[in-house]
Amino acid sequence: MEVPKKNQILSSFCKDEKLIHHCKHLLLELYGCDYEKLNDESFLRCSLNRAAKLAKATVLNLISNKFEPQGVTAVALLAESHISIHTWPESNYSAVDIFTCGQNMKPELASQYLIETLNAEEHFLRIIKRNTPLAVLKEIRTVV
Repeated sequence: MEVPKKNQILSSFCKDEKLIHHCKHLLLELYGCDYEKLNDESFLRCSLNRAAKLAKATVLNLISNKFEPQGVTAVALLAESHISIHTWPESNYSAVDIFTCGQNMKPELASQYLIETLNAEEHFLRIIKRNTPLAVLKEIRTVV
């Protein structure tokens, strides 16, 4: 396996030519956030739920854990994948992962909502387009 050099993007190709970009994986770093919001488990659960709805996603379950003396991890399990947040209130920092699949998904709206609702002074966003085979995207799953 080749190790990438700084600022180099490695790409690999699959023999399946039916790859399509309907899945996006957003990696969001939030800096200078509100301490109280980052340490409020209930607030963060509600924020993930709202972010998922803005992304046009279906929330299947929400799980979270409050750490002592501070910090929260919360995950929204989506029919379309997941949104997670890990907070370090003592550093006013949060790491967010938004992964959605489907043509109608709007993960960027979820990202913008979290930036604003956590009062982030700065943020860094990376967007990864997943190369999901068309056969996977055609699978119809129903929520039971």
